[in-house]
Amino acid sequence: MKKIEAVIQPFKLDEVKDALTGAGIEGLTVSEVRGHGRQKGHTEVYRGSEYKLDLLPKIKLELVVPSSRLEEVITLIRSAAMTGKIGDGKIFISDIGEAVRIRNNDRGELAL
Repeated sequence: MKKIEAVIQPFKLDEVKDALTGAGIEGLTVSEVRGHGRQKGHTEVYRGSEYKLDLLPKIKLELVVPSSRLEEVITLIRSAAMTGKIGDGKIFISDIGEAVRIRNNDRGELAL
């Protein structure tokens, strides 16, 4: 099993969620987060005053998938989240040793 953490643009959430749901991926956790990558934010002007936004709003998706579906899910997320511009986000993959469904003690991929 693999855990996928994807940090994406907020306006791309519905597209990514629809792509995953359409592929039968059901378990998904969504968090509103703030951060920056290489672009280190940007400068805006409000009422004539310039100020720097160095922590930009992002969406963090977390999901655990069977190892056999990893590449498929990465492709779905990339395709749905990509604009081709700086700030599109990142995808991080980690190994998951075990998963347990609290309700009935299903383990491993059955718990997904």
